[in-house]
Amino acid sequence: MNIGRTLILIGLILVAAGFLFLVAGKLPLKLGRLPGDIIIRGKNSVFYFPLTTSILISIVGSFILWLITRR
Repeated sequence: MNIGRTLILIGLILVAAGFLFLVAGKLPLKLGRLPGDIIIRGKNSVFYFPLTTSILISIVGSFILWLITRR
């Protein structure tokens, strides 16, 4: 019984992630291009580290998991 619920939850998360990828270009918040993301452009290379985006995703993910696991 728990495996079925887990599979349904994983499926819903995948559907939500797919939907976000479809509409990501239309959102006013451009993830990956936030102030604080590190971009160093060299002559023949680019170093990119999305620091602010990573922190934001971590906070939102932690909050969602906290909401799910609290009882």
